[in-house]
Order: sequence, then structure tokens, then C-alpha cells
Amino acid sequence: MITGFARHQDVLASGLRLVTVELPHLHSASVVMYARVGSRYEDASDNGLSHFLEHMLFRGTARYPDAYRINYAIEALGGTLYAETGRDYSLYQLSLHPETLAEGISLMGEIFTAPAFRDIDIERRILLEELLEDLDEKGRVINVGDLARQSAYPDHPLGYSITGPYANVERFTLGDVQRHFERCYGARNMLLCVSGAVRRDEVRPQVERAFTGLRPGAELHSATPPARPGGARFLHVPHTGTQTSVDMLFRALPESSPDYPALIALSRVLDDGMSTRLHHRVCDELGLAYYVSASLDSFSDASLFELDASSAHANVPALVRESLALLDELRTTPPSPAELTKAKRRYRWDVEASFDDPDSMAGWFGGVELYYPAPSFEEKIARMEAVTPEDVSRVARAIFTPEHLTVATVGQLDGAIVREVKQLVTNFR
Repeated sequence: MITGFARHQDVLASGLRLVTVELPHLHSASVVMYARVGSRYEDASDNGLSHFLEHMLFRGTARYPDAYRINYAIEALGGTLYAETGRDYSLYQLSLHPETLAEGISLMGEIFTAPAFRDIDIERRILLEELLEDLDEKGRVINVGDLARQSAYPDHPLGYSITGPYANVERFTLGDVQRHFERCYGARNMLLCVSGAVRRDEVRPQVERAFTGLRPGAELHSATPPARPGGARFLHVPHTGTQTSVDMLFRALPESSPDYPALIALSRVLDDGMSTRLHHRVCDELGLAYYVSASLDSFSDASLFELDASSAHANVPALVRESLALLDELRTTPPSPAELTKAKRRYRWDVEASFDDPDSMAGWFGGVELYYPAPSFEEKIARMEAVTPEDVSRVARAIFTPEHLTVATVGQLDGAIVREVKQLVTNFR
């Protein structure tokens, strides 16, 4: 049992939720704002606006009315403001020395109560430069992960890209930014987590002062993605280069599922180090790729099991064939007790390591609370310990099915290879 920390939850008068995680053994602190803002809460005409808005929030406040001055003020406190837009959340993270915590909370409050929203055309140019990384010279999308997700969620905004289409970013106005800010950044749609060498009885009044001007707003919601009809899907986008990028997605179990711990175990059996199945088979034994990865992209009501790699064009059929064969093996044969024990131990050690990192603790007890109550350490470990080898195979049979599968490739494949890969995907049973 982990001791020496305490978690507190408060709801301020505005509706802003505050989670304080006291970790007195640390010498650092994190202030992290989470909000239900992202491509999941957009429609096609607004796709990319959440990411655009995130960048505009770096453009200063009433007191620090440009990007330089607000960043200087933050860095003078020993911190750096980091932000990230996801599909179903956005976060703004400030890591600090505890002695500057009160000033950091005050600055964070200004960002969300008095944003300046200056220099939109400069920020637009920066965003368009970022978008060019995902486009070829003809303006076609070559981000293989975005292409695969669009096919996996064809009738739901979880299939949208986070950055949005180039044309949207070109035309967004200051009015669009302000409208989206007012819609999304209300207190009831946000949660602030302060973790590390902090005390709740000191943090709460500091947060109440800093966020006095925050509007209550309303909590945003998005429908669960519907089932996708039909069998496996394959798409290929030609692109010059020395390698082809491959992304294989299976629609999987949500974080709320009782079987989600077994899905985590399955993912770790496949890929949690160089001695696990995926790297050993694809890289060490067959030399089909330098890099290959399996991971989970999870939400409260959905998830994707993702396998991605890059390889020489000629190796792509073998890469897809061997990857699907590895997944099929788990459907028919449970992992060995030793494999599963290793996966569970590494999982527990990773969870325990979170107690040494205020950012990780903020994500655990703060970010999760946007959607459902965060489990305790004991609950997380007990759920994983209860997973059996048969549970892993049962989950593999449930998710590794043709109707859940999407494969996308981006690269310089000739017609024969494209047809071979497509046949491998469509013949998967």
C-alpha cells in the first residue's frame, strides 16, 4: 500500500472542480488545467478550432499582453507552460518549484479569465506550418494515424484530426476563437489539479482568488461512437519516401469496461519492451522493421488498439501478415503465466513510479476525473492482479475481429503490393 500522500476534491462556487494531490516527499509541484475541449467536441466546419484556440491562449493576458511577456513571467517562476490538445480533452500544464506555486496559480487563472487573443494572423501562420507536416505537395493528408482514425470512426468526430483541415485553419477568425472559448472554457467543463509538494488548505484559497472571474458555462458531451458496419477496411495513400508507414487499428474496449485491465495486459504482452512478442517477432527474428509499437488510445466510452510501424516498401506485406498472425495467436492461445506475471509486475512498478512525478499524479487523479472517478492505487493493482491468461485471450477474441479492423498505409507501394496487403486485410477472420 502506498502511504504518504493525500487526494482532496473540491467544487468551487463557479463549478470549477479542484483536485489537490499532496505529495510531501517531493520537491516540485504541477498546476494542470484539464478541459473537455478537443476534436471530439467539434463539427466539420469547426474541426481544428480547439487546437487553434489552445495556441491563441499562449498569446498573452490582460496583464501580460503578448506571447513574450507571458512566457517570460512563467519562466521567471522557474516553470514552462506546456499545452496539448487531444481528441477528447485539452490540458495546460505548469511545473514549478513549490515556492512559486501561488504566483503560478495566479498566472494560470489569468490565462482562462483574461486571455488577450492577440496576433491571430501570426499564430495562423505557425499553425499552417505545423499542418504542412501532415500533407504532401498536392495537399493530400499523409498522416497515417489520422487516415486510419477517419476510417475507424467514419461517422463520429473521434475520426477528425486534432489539427483540422488546412482550409479551416486558413479561415478561422477572432470571432470563431472567442466563440469557441466561451463555449468550452466554462468552469463546469474544466478541472484544475494541483499536485506535488502542496497543501490543500493553502491551494484552495489561492485557486479561488485566481479564478474568480471564470464563467460557470456548461459541461460538454459527445455521443458514444456507433458500431461500424461491414468488415475490415484498408486504405493506401501514395507518397514518395524510403519507407512505408503502416497503422493498424482495432476498435476496442472503453476504459469503463470491466475487461479494460485485461486489454492493458494484452497490450503489454504484445509490446512492453524488447523481449515482448511484437518487437521480438517483427524486429529481432524477421528484421521487417526497425521500429514497431502497440498501444492503446483510450476514452471513457471507446478505445483503439493501435499497432504502427515503418518498413521498407517490399516488407510491408510480411509486416502486416506477421502482425495479424501475432494477434491471432493471442485469440487462440492464452499467454503463458510467466508472460502475464511479467506484464503485471511492470504495470505495478509503472503505477508506483507515478508517485514520484507530480505530472503523472495530476493525470491520474485529475485528468481522469473529467469523465469518471479515478481509481485508487489499490483498485488499479487489484484489477490487474485479477486478470487471468484466459481473460487476455477472451478480450483478444472480442476485439481482433474483421469488423473492428482498419489498416492504413502511406508510402511508395507498387500496385501488386497494394493488392497483396489489401487481400491480407480483407481476408482476416
